[in-house]
Amino acid sequence: MASAAEFMPEKPTLKALASAAEGCRGCPLYKDATQVVFGQGRAAARLMLVGEQPGDKEDKEGEPFVGPAGRLLDKALEQAGIDRAEAYVTNAVKHFKWRPRGNRRLHQTPRAGEIEACKPWLEAEVQAVEPEAVLAMGATAARSLFGPQVKVTKDRGKPLQSPLAPLAAVTIHPSAILRLRDHDEREAELAGLVADLEGVAAALQGTAR
Repeated sequence: MASAAEFMPEKPTLKALASAAEGCRGCPLYKDATQVVFGQGRAAARLMLVGEQPGDKEDKEGEPFVGPAGRLLDKALEQAGIDRAEAYVTNAVKHFKWRPRGNRRLHQTPRAGEIEACKPWLEAEVQAVEPEAVLAMGATAARSLFGPQVKVTKDRGKPLQSPLAPLAAVTIHPSAILRLRDHDEREAELAGLVADLEGVAAALQGTAR
């Protein structure tokens, strides 16, 4: 099976990776996407935030977390005392997977094979940034970073052992909060996301670069 590994640049700097990803044909998702959406942020960020895949707005603008989920993430980061500009933000899958409904493009969850095909990009980003903490947001990111044995429902809030970074954890994806219809439930889940971010921030304060 094809994968992103075939498209890796010789020198995997973030700039070279982002450029090479534009030509990635490692899985069929590129065919229906407007463009690749690579990670964004400080090259030496202490914190890496990993989501699932670009959404409709991200696909159109070419930047991660600039749509409704991104605005909610920004709100949670602000409440947790984390400067997004100091972090590196990316997704496990770099192309938007969707299906049409009228004039809308509805998000579809990437399959396991698509997650695996895109995994070399994420691994290269981790190696290039060398973050001290990696936070997976949602099931797709958790699977890509830590394998299928890690689940958001059972492992959220726990420190994870990972070769990717000294600190590793999982939390809910902001888009999952947006899908909740009940106001109180949304507020509770947002508070939980903020608490998870605060936990990572507190752990980072206990370490030094």
